[in-house]
Amino acid sequence: MHPLRRYLQPQVRRDLARKMVFVAGPRQVGKTTLARALPGGAHAYLNWDVPAHRTRILEGELPNGKLWIFDEIHKYRRWRNLMKGLYDGRPSGQKILVTGSARLDLYRFGGDSLQGRYHMLRLHPLSVAELDIRSGADWMQLLTLGGFPEPYLSGSHTEARRWSREYRTRLIREDVASLERIVDLGHLELLMMRLPQLVGAPLSVNSLREDLQISFKAASAWLGALERLYAIFRLAPFGAPKIRAVKKEQKHYHLDWSLVESDAARFENLVACHLLKWVHFLQDSSGRDMELRYFRDVDGREVDFVVTEAGLPLHLIECKWSDADADRGLRYLHERFPQATAWQISATGSKDYQRPDGIRVAPALELLKTLV
Repeated sequence: MHPLRRYLQPQVRRDLARKMVFVAGPRQVGKTTLARALPGGAHAYLNWDVPAHRTRILEGELPNGKLWIFDEIHKYRRWRNLMKGLYDGRPSGQKILVTGSARLDLYRFGGDSLQGRYHMLRLHPLSVAELDIRSGADWMQLLTLGGFPEPYLSGSHTEARRWSREYRTRLIREDVASLERIVDLGHLELLMMRLPQLVGAPLSVNSLREDLQISFKAASAWLGALERLYAIFRLAPFGAPKIRAVKKEQKHYHLDWSLVESDAARFENLVACHLLKWVHFLQDSSGRDMELRYFRDVDGREVDFVVTEAGLPLHLIECKWSDADADRGLRYLHERFPQATAWQISATGSKDYQRPDGIRVAPALELLKTLV
């Protein structure tokens, strides 16, 4: 599949016919490429970070044609008022696309709400299904280099490492500095370097606070900022009356899974990103009430991922690096929710079979190719 034709493109075109469209996602995930690939997109594009474009936006000198694209406009404090005015006063048939590297639904700096005037779509990194990966070599390249287009398409471990280091610096020095009220960027960089080592385990804000010698309030605020800027995402535990689940501890993952050194943890992170991409796509395009969670109970049983719909388990997924017998946590949870499909997937294993209890044990590609 050509990487420039992203999976959201058909949905963006459909939604533009009805409302304003917001496309959000991490920086350099391909939002600009997607936007400019739309008919007339190259001529319609204005980027708030470009001084000449910023002047045109503020002076109302907008592109000719039926499409206006505003990139990174959320960095303007009154952007929501501006978009509301443009949308309400637009000529008949005018389409408006807004893209940004932050949670556009959360950056509500003053002004009237845009509620009811836009559809929100979230763009994620490249994935097994989007790239139509079938070979072991391509699979290992995605696992190692990450799903962001530039490092993945470079095919180079060295270039991917350089990109990742520069990406982290730009995220903190540009996006955090312009959007968040955080002064201590040096400690925030230390936090960013520490987090990949903690992937897959419950995240203790207290432990982070002690490691970095910062306050609990600062650690919590910084994690929230990284989440709003699509650097990380956190999963809450799945709980139900019939299981003795933990209630509070969250796990976290990185949108750039190449940051994670451990092979097994990086694989788990990749699967988390694939599942979140699928869940977000179904939420955004179909309005389905889906969530991605994990399971851990007070007796130490765990399942890496639980996809729920309307609060009920739909899919249970356990990750292993190589071939292994079905995990006891997965067997336990599947016994209590037999209506949910249950998978144990491996990064390097070759076994593919179904157990008598319905659990599917298979290579990861068998599940991931069915997503988006």
